[in-house]
Amino acid sequence: MKVLAINGSPKKEGNTYHALKMVGDELLESGIEFEILHVGHKLIHGCIACGKCTENKDEKCTIKTDDLNLWIQQMKEADGIILGSPVYCSGIAGTMKCFLDRLFYVSGANGNLLRHKVAAAVVAVRRTGGSSTLDGLYHYLTYAEMIVATSRYWNVIHGRTPNEVIQDGEGVQIMRVLGKNMAWLLKMKEATSGTIQAPLPEKKVTTNFIR
Repeated sequence: MKVLAINGSPKKEGNTYHALKMVGDELLESGIEFEILHVGHKLIHGCIACGKCTENKDEKCTIKTDDLNLWIQQMKEADGIILGSPVYCSGIAGTMKCFLDRLFYVSGANGNLLRHKVAAAVVAVRRTGGSSTLDGLYHYLTYAEMIVATSRYWNVIHGRTPNEVIQDGEGVQIMRVLGKNMAWLLKMKEATSGTIQAPLPEKKVTTNFIR
């Protein structure tokens, strides 16, 4: 089994990276492969609402100026996904938001490519805005019918300078417990795959409130 973590920070080894690594260390300890994909420093275009992913259904975004289509396939192959972002003005970092908007739009347009993968989100913040940013990340996970792993508190860790988050004792514990719980969910899912049938996907019902 493999978990792919998405580092949405512009800094390759900033506090978001260290938060993801704390979770990843527990996954590795449980025998689960772990990799961090750094996208936060890339030039990633936002969704232009062209609808081509819905029309073509080829698991691709029509924008070809970045590597999103490659990343989509990497995430499709993973058993688990972790989203990580720093806090920018009490929200998801801009590049990460562009990545997520296009990724989940393509996924949904192609039969929900991430459905029932085990998932989690983590946030690194200096002071405030962590909860609202975490909430924003979870909107994507629940939209895609992913199986969300939890910890013993909200998955927010505090620090300013790179690696300062290791001084946040409670935050470190949160990430550690998250890793253990995620490993447990992954193993339960694998162990029951041949005995408990997963719910069948339903065709999405779309309702507009303006008649």
